[in-house]
Amino acid sequence: MSIPVKRWLLSYAVAAVIFAAIDVVWIVTVANNQYKSQIGDLLAPSTNMAGAVVFYVVYVVGILHYGVRPNDPDATLRQRVAGAAIFGFFTYATWALTGLAVLKGFPPVVAVTDIAWGVAVCSAVTWLTATLLRRTLARSGTPE
Repeated sequence: MSIPVKRWLLSYAVAAVIFAAIDVVWIVTVANNQYKSQIGDLLAPSTNMAGAVVFYVVYVVGILHYGVRPNDPDATLRQRVAGAAIFGFFTYATWALTGLAVLKGFPPVVAVTDIAWGVAVCSAVTWLTATLLRRTLARSGTPE
C-alpha cells in the first residue's frame, strides 16, 4: 500500500473517532433536548442506525477532503480549518435551511444552531486530526 493511501486511511480513522466522540457529546448534551423541545413531532420514535452509520462514513470523507487534506503537504493548518468550516457551513445549512423551507413549524433556532454546529464540529475535527497526525507522523519519521 502506498504512503498516500496509508496516510489517508490513518487520517480517516483518526477523524472518524474524533468526529464520533464529539458528535455523541453534542447529541447527548444539546441536540436531543433541542430537537425534542423544538421539533419533537417530526422525530422518529427511534434512530435509524443504518442511516446514522452511512452519514458518519460519508461525512468523514468530506471532512478529510475539504478540511484535513492528508495528502496536501502545502496546506497550512489555517487553510485546512477554513476549508472544514466552509464544508460544515454548507452541509449543515443544506439540512437546516431545507427544513426551514419545507417543514411546517421548523424553528429558526434549530436551523441556526445546526449550522453553527456544522462549522464548529468540522473545524474542531480538522484541527485535532491535523495536529495529532502532524505530531504522530513527525515522531514516526513518516513523511507528511
